[in-house]
Amino acid sequence: MAKPGNEKKGAKVFKTKCSQCHTVESGGAHKQGPNLYGFWGRQSGQADGYSYSSANKKSGIMWGEETLFDYLENPKKYIKGTKMVFAGIKKPKERQDLIAYLKSSCEA
Repeated sequence: MAKPGNEKKGAKVFKTKCSQCHTVESGGAHKQGPNLYGFWGRQSGQADGYSYSSANKKSGIMWGEETLFDYLENPKKYIKGTKMVFAGIKKPKERQDLIAYLKSSCEA
C-alpha cells in the first residue's frame, strides 16, 4: 500500500459512507453492520453479538491495512456472499484515509 492516509479526512469518509451502518467506539451498538471496535488485527466475522454471513465467518481474513485496502474497494467481490451492501470506495486516497481513521479509532 502507498503512504498512510490522513486520519482527519478518514473520519469524514467514515461519517459520510460508513456511520449509517457501523459504530467504532468501545461498547458501541451493532447497526446494520457490526461495531468495529477491536476488529483491527482480528479475523473477520468475530464481533460478539453480530450475525455475520457464513462467507464472512469462513473467509479467514485478518483485518489490517492491506486486506482493508482491497476489501473496501469492492466488498462483495472480496468476500463473495457477504451481506454488506456497500458498493465500495474506488478512490485509493479515500480508502487510505479511512483506514488511518479506523486504525486509530478501532484498535482495542
